[in-house]
Amino acid sequence: MIRHCVFIRFNAQTTKPEREAIFAAVHALKGIIPGIVEIRTGTNNSPEGLDKGFSDGFIVDFENAATRDRYLSDPDHAKVGARIVAAAEGGLEGLLVFDLDWRGTSA
Repeated sequence: MIRHCVFIRFNAQTTKPEREAIFAAVHALKGIIPGIVEIRTGTNNSPEGLDKGFSDGFIVDFENAATRDRYLSDPDHAKVGARIVAAAEGGLEGLLVFDLDWRGTSA
């Protein structure tokens, strides 16, 4: 399984309703793109202070890397991605994307 983690620093103009609409659009991808196992969205609540301004994020679990790769080239993903980039502080600079080859066990 691939765990696709995306963290966002939203710009100051992005309202709470817009953030909610973006995350609803992310969730909708599960019904559109085959191979998505689960999608989770949320806001940072870590007390450590190490978030570097990344206030919100989401995780998409894929069956495998091939499924993730199809998602990355999917036009519906591109539309949602463009919306996220437009709402992020500094565009792509306001995003952190990290994909884990998730085995669900410790090494």
